[in-house]
Amino acid sequence: MSTENAANYSSYLKIDELLSLQEPLSNEHDELLFIVIHQSYELWFKEMIHEFKAAQKSLEAGDTHRSLAILGRIRTILKICVSQVDILETMTPLQFNSFRDRLGASSGFQSAQFREVEALLGRRDSRAASHLLPEDRARVESHMKERSIWDSVLRYVAHRGFNIPDELLNRDVSQHYAPDSRVQRSLIELHRKDPEAALVCERLVDIDEGLQEWRYRHVKMVERTRSEEHTSELQSR
Repeated sequence: MSTENAANYSSYLKIDELLSLQEPLSNEHDELLFIVIHQSYELWFKEMIHEFKAAQKSLEAGDTHRSLAILGRIRTILKICVSQVDILETMTPLQFNSFRDRLGASSGFQSAQFREVEALLGRRDSRAASHLLPEDRARVESHMKERSIWDSVLRYVAHRGFNIPDELLNRDVSQHYAPDSRVQRSLIELHRKDPEAALVCERLVDIDEGLQEWRYRHVKMVERTRSEEHTSELQSR
């Protein structure tokens, strides 16, 4: 077997291409860190989308053990996303503002992949994608027309023998899910009678908490930056 075309570490991971993608717009030392962190986020969002889709398949197939493994992986990825804020916070607001004006109106809220994650989790709000480029908006809106991870969970719960009304299993998934007391009763029964399925539900709660923690850390970091920027402006007057 010829090894001439065999992949090595560099060619398989396309290291040269990867390392050429960081192009700071200023000569400020800290801009590279900012770019690397946010490009890393986009890679993790890509992986989360990949994992959520796999989780949906395993949930709808009633595969508890694979579902637990995938959902656990997603929760760990979210922990990494949170910990990356710690790295970003080693850059002071003053250091960030030294190149912020080069970024124009760009913002993390323009991340199409994060909007995809939200859609996979059940967000059904077309306004969330209204600011995106047409091809990105189409991708997000496509997810909004498909079953969310919660819709897959309902199928999983039904697969375990608990009552989920047909009108919910076959609902219009392009619409936001409305809480239903019948589902709540079935979930309570599931926690009492089916420990394995209860673990799946707990993994989903872990993911919800992880996402909230990431949002909170990100918001507080932005508030800190703006607060210190405002203080600096007052001191310079």
